[in-house]
Amino acid sequence: MDRGRGRFITFEGGEGAGKSTQLRRLAARLEALGLAVVATREPGGSPGAEQIRELLIHGEADRWDRTTEALLHSAARRDHLRCTVEPALAAGRWVLSDRFADSTAAYQGYGHGMAPETLQLLYGIAVGRLKPDLTLILDLPVEQGLERAAARRGGGARYEALDRAFHERVREGFLAIAGSEPERCAVLDASGDAEAVERAVWRCVAERLALPAVGGDS
Repeated sequence: MDRGRGRFITFEGGEGAGKSTQLRRLAARLEALGLAVVATREPGGSPGAEQIRELLIHGEADRWDRTTEALLHSAARRDHLRCTVEPALAAGRWVLSDRFADSTAAYQGYGHGMAPETLQLLYGIAVGRLKPDLTLILDLPVEQGLERAAARRGGGARYEALDRAFHERVREGFLAIAGSEPERCAVLDASGDAEAVERAVWRCVAERLALPAVGGDS
């Protein structure tokens, strides 16, 4: 394995897809290979970005319009990259992020109808040329995801309060993104139990990024 620059893996998907759980499990497997791992999230992942996160995830569902949301996400992403992601990659660490720019494209773009060219412009300003080495899109039916999310949080999260039609558009958006960039993205069925999804995640990561097997289920 190349021990120089690290790798950047992002987890994407709708509400309740299990991104955080699978990120933690993948981090443990990578660490078992002797790799240095940084687990992070968006919005958030740096002190400044975490402050912006509070603005985005709390309050009424219609607190912000789509443009304001996209600008806030982009500002948080820029700080996250500058303070956390880029230094870690340069130091040879593997960065695992619970959400990245595909979530903005899916939620503010497909979900709220923001123009793709505007989102691409914001990506260029906030991110530049960086792209994840691998994006794992955890896919499951919207109703199942919302039920999981409500059970986990007890309800009340801002994005979860949006109507089902919005979440269906978001799901379609993630699948469209994966279809447009198959070399970067992999869609995995997240409707099963956490152990089954973990095995699927590991098989995909090991194959795409040429990692040796660990844990007996390559």
